[in-house]
Amino acid sequence: MKIITKELKFATQGHTDILNVTDDVRQELKTAGLKQGVIFLFVVGSTAGITTTEFEPGLESDLKRFFEKIIPSRVSYAHDETWGDANGFSHLRASLLKPSLTVPFVKGDLVLGTWQQIVLIDFDNRPRDRRLVVQLQGE
Repeated sequence: MKIITKELKFATQGHTDILNVTDDVRQELKTAGLKQGVIFLFVVGSTAGITTTEFEPGLESDLKRFFEKIIPSRVSYAHDETWGDANGFSHLRASLLKPSLTVPFVKGDLVLGTWQQIVLIDFDNRPRDRRLVVQLQGE
């Protein structure tokens, strides 16, 4: 069994910026040449998360409204008072979503539903350079 670790980089805009990273992850799998196993994805940082969803404009808008409703950005949080960076909401949102995702692959392709894509969501209050660690384990 092989373990291969790569890193992808993305420039994000913050403010619940949603990026479809499925093709980037598929390319790493193709380059690795593995046929079956799992891919572990990890977003470095505490104000972004990763998940799967259907990546389309309506759902993208729904996700942004959802996070704003449950964890509003215009509310003061204790984190803001501690650090003065006004991004307490982004840490809470990222904690809810989580920084990692595991996806199996079979016959050299990701096991995803027809409309299921891998998305990275940047919740910070400013643009960021994001790092996504891609670790493949398989044969």
